[in-house]
Amino acid sequence: MGSSRLFAYIQLTRPANVVTAIADIWAGFAIAGTWTLLVADWGSGTHELLINLGWLSLSTIGLYAGGVAFNDVFDAELDAVERPERPIPSGRVSRKSAAWMSLLLILIGVLAAAQVNLVSAGIALAVAFLAVLYDYWGKHQHFLGPINMGLCRTGNLLLGISVVPESLLTFWPLGLLPLIYVAAITMISRGEVHGKNRMALYTGLLMYVFVIVTIGSMPILHNTEIWEVLPFLALLSYMVFPPLIKAIRTHDPKLIGKSVKAAVISLIIVNSSLAAAFAGWKIGIIVLLLLPISLWLAKKFAVT
Repeated sequence: MGSSRLFAYIQLTRPANVVTAIADIWAGFAIAGTWTLLVADWGSGTHELLINLGWLSLSTIGLYAGGVAFNDVFDAELDAVERPERPIPSGRVSRKSAAWMSLLLILIGVLAAAQVNLVSAGIALAVAFLAVLYDYWGKHQHFLGPINMGLCRTGNLLLGISVVPESLLTFWPLGLLPLIYVAAITMISRGEVHGKNRMALYTGLLMYVFVIVTIGSMPILHNTEIWEVLPFLALLSYMVFPPLIKAIRTHDPKLIGKSVKAAVISLIIVNSSLAAAFAGWKIGIIVLLLLPISLWLAKKFAVT
């Protein structure tokens, strides 16, 4: 396989976005209390938690990469008109080969989760189903589509929490936060090609505010210091609000696209904020270290 063809296959997986999915898992570990145990146990010779972190990170890589690649498989005809530069319509990757790669990646995602526990395997299977459902059907639904996409991220965060299955009984409601945030991104992104979605832009803005305020209140509920979370939320606000406000003012599809790109990358900051709220600023920084990796990849590969 030549380097240009390999690059085209990698393009299908949206590498910068895949890094944001890894952040879901790492935030889930913080919520489950596993990062604290991992740091405390470091060097003792028992690295089961670190191994589980690796398996679940691999799981989300497979699930996310396979899911977004399937999106291009199902959208091949539409992309031939609206985005002919993409790998399939440009002829650099065949539709059949892309479908097989997508299926293999999703299978790897489910099998990797199964190495941790059966609950993780079940959640991974649910995420796989929701991702393919969105690619084939959900993205065409005005109301249910954003919810479908948000549920994929909900499942991904719960996949990280499932490293300690019992913790899901307590923390499953936190899955609503990525649902709301990603549903907002999905709504806003519908204007990226044609514009004319002012109501969706304003609604998305309000949904972002709700997520930020909710995370900001978590230190009060979990006996952590609010100052440990505020810097992360300030960075999140800086990333998502300026480009969205510009898009609202101009309604320029290109600016809407930039707003969507910033919000997708900022999923890492959402997760680092959650990690800081539950495990302190040091763990938040560990999750935030994924951000420069994602930003670097975003310069080389399309995010949307």
